[in-house]
Amino acid sequence: MTLDSNWFLQQRDPSVIKSFMPVWEWLYRYYFRVKTDGWHHIPSQGQVLLVGSHNGGLAIPDMSMMMYDWFRRFGTDRLIYGLSHRSVWTNHPYPFFTKLAMQVGAIPATPRMAFAALKKGSSLLVYPGGAKDLFRPYTQRHQIHLAGQKGFIKLALQQELPIIPLISKGAHDTLIILGDLSEWIEPFRTWGLLGMFPEGLEVFPVYFGLPWGLAIGPLPNIPFPVQIHTRVCSPITFSRYGKEAAQDRAYVESCYWQVVNTMQAELDQLLAEP
Repeated sequence: MTLDSNWFLQQRDPSVIKSFMPVWEWLYRYYFRVKTDGWHHIPSQGQVLLVGSHNGGLAIPDMSMMMYDWFRRFGTDRLIYGLSHRSVWTNHPYPFFTKLAMQVGAIPATPRMAFAALKKGSSLLVYPGGAKDLFRPYTQRHQIHLAGQKGFIKLALQQELPIIPLISKGAHDTLIILGDLSEWIEPFRTWGLLGMFPEGLEVFPVYFGLPWGLAIGPLPNIPFPVQIHTRVCSPITFSRYGKEAAQDRAYVESCYWQVVNTMQAELDQLLAEP
C-alpha cells in the first residue's frame, strides 16, 4: 500500500462517518451507557492534539465512543485524523477494516502523515501506547501506559499544539486480558504459522471475552456491555516550544512524564468517583 500522505488524507469520507452515527449512538446510549464530561476543554475551533490511553482489545470501545462524541458535538466536517498503528496498514488480515479505518479518518502513525494532516488544518488523535496499552493485562487496567513513546511530545513542541488528554474507566472491563505470550510465539511467526495475525504487534494476549470465551492472540472481540465513563481533561502546555525544544532529549523526557503523571492523576480521580 502506498504511503502517499495526500492519498491517505483524501480517503476520509464524511458520508461514511454519518452512516455510522446511528450505530454508534445506539452503542453509546444503550450498550455502553456512556457517561462523559470535560468536552468544554476542547475549543470550538482551532487545532488540538488529543492524547489518549485506550482499552478493550481490537474493539477499542472507549476510542469509538470518544469519536462519536467528537462528531456529534463538532460535526463530521471538522477535520480530525487518528494516528493508527502500523499493523493496521501492513499485511492486515482484515482488509475491510483497513478501508473502513481510512474512511473514518485513520492514517498511519508516522511523522510525515501527522505533519500533512496538521498542514491541512486538522486536529490529531493519538494513542501513544499502541497495542501494549490496548492489551495491557487486567491487573494494569488502572494504569496509564504510553509505552515510552515520545513522538507525540516532539510533535506538540514543534507545532506548538496544546495536548488534551483523554481517559476512561470501564472499557478495560469489556475484555479481561490475562497475560501476554509475545515472547513465546515469535518462532511460530518465523515459521509462517501466524498468518492470520497482523505483523508488527508487540503483544500476543491471552484473554477472556466474547465470542471466544478463552482466546489466544489479538482476535477481534465483542465487548461485554459494561458502562464506560470517558473524560476530556484540561489542556497540558509546556514552558518551551519550537524545534530546539523538540530536539532537547531531557526536556522531551520531562514533558513526557508531565503528560503521563497528569493523566494518571486524572484517571485516579475518575476511578474514585461513584
